[in-house]
Amino acid sequence: MKEKERTHVPYISFSDRLSALPKTYRKFLLATHKLTPIYGAGKAATIAVSLYVLHNVLYAGFAFVAGWLADHFNKRALLAGGYALAAVTGVILVFAPMNLPVLALVFVLAGIFVATEEALEDSLAAELVDKEHHGMGFGVLATVNGVGDFLSSLVVGALWTAFGTPVAFAYSTVLFITGAVLI
Repeated sequence: MKEKERTHVPYISFSDRLSALPKTYRKFLLATHKLTPIYGAGKAATIAVSLYVLHNVLYAGFAFVAGWLADHFNKRALLAGGYALAAVTGVILVFAPMNLPVLALVFVLAGIFVATEEALEDSLAAELVDKEHHGMGFGVLATVNGVGDFLSSLVVGALWTAFGTPVAFAYSTVLFITGAVLI
């Protein structure tokens, strides 16, 4: 049996690799990092996983609630509220001391605002675009969201690496406030 020839893997810096990781994974790392000095590595990882379970349960449950609210109230106002809630979460991450109750609050709020955003962005787009253009409208929305997520991840990763988490989360907070005002 002949050994396969190895291909050269180009060098990619740690910060580039970190910024390429999904945002949820980076949040998991942040939670684990903040909890390890207090609880030890094993318990910190268990708590971080539990926080993600809490986040996902709230996300799944509140997506239904956000959809119901969108059927009965102004979608723009609700979506702006979701963005504002994301901004509040960012402010907490920038200014509050990182301990377990604060992290739990952040994960609760994040579950709610992510559910609100994901449920209402598509719903509002469907209202704003004529039915015969829904395919194109949803495609453009997905493209804009994908490019925006990619670019914001790069910027947040660079800010995180260069200046630390408060500056990175402050940048995110400004973007959420801008989104709330624009919507």
